[in-house]
Amino acid sequence: MGFGRLVRFVPKGDESKVLIGEPVDAEVDVGVAVRKGEDVKVNVYSGSSVLDAGSAAGETAVIGRILSPLARKEVGTIRCIGLNYKKHAEEAKMSIPDIPTLFLKPDTCLADPWPTPTIIPKHTIASDSADYESELAIVIGKEAKNVSEADALDYVLGYTASNDISSRASQFAQTQWCYSKGFDGACPIGPVLVSKDLIPDAGKLQLRGLKNGKVLQDSPLTDLIFSVSQIVSFVSQGTTLQAGTVIITGTPAGVGFAKKPQELLHDGDEFVVEILPHIGSLYNVLKNEE
Repeated sequence: MGFGRLVRFVPKGDESKVLIGEPVDAEVDVGVAVRKGEDVKVNVYSGSSVLDAGSAAGETAVIGRILSPLARKEVGTIRCIGLNYKKHAEEAKMSIPDIPTLFLKPDTCLADPWPTPTIIPKHTIASDSADYESELAIVIGKEAKNVSEADALDYVLGYTASNDISSRASQFAQTQWCYSKGFDGACPIGPVLVSKDLIPDAGKLQLRGLKNGKVLQDSPLTDLIFSVSQIVSFVSQGTTLQAGTVIITGTPAGVGFAKKPQELLHDGDEFVVEILPHIGSLYNVLKNEE
């Protein structure tokens, strides 16, 4: 059975359950509503994973806590595309790449939206260099290898929002990025997984990043250097992408380290990745590791 927007959640009043379903209100921004303390009703599905959601079970539940659309055991190694917006390349004073720049995050980076805290690792706190990167995330729906650009969207299950949390001091001390972007919890995703049927052209989405309510990133996805089809095709060459693979697609201009003065992340800050229409708002509240 097809779906529009799936949310994975713990229902209010029963912490022992994890459910999958579609919000009753097809237009509600699930992240905003839950952050405001509003009840969000969900038509529960029979399946236990967005990869096999099943069908409507004929019951509803209210979200108690939003979870990442996929469980850690489902995502494997997270693929990440760096330097994929023209204006971000300009602000970073780097040339436009000829092919996608790929780096990896381990599955231990995967994290839930608020109210789960987004952790700033203790060994990075002194450097005061925690940064945000608002990104569109692709979720692969079936095994893919050596996929052509023309066929790439056939392998896409849907889209969600992600925040590529980065330690800039660690990043700039090395020539590769896996360490500085690979800490536990450094890839929260959510709040919903939106079917590619609702988003036939990701280039028509608008992405914003807001720190404590202040808009710091605001970009159409037409500024992408490499499209969703190009990314999926490239990443699949010679490499099997299993169902559940998450590919985050790069961040637009406006990252914290490039601001003057800098806009970095600190304990207690709220950061929101908003992608409209359909996906909504991924809320993260930062917390220093104890």
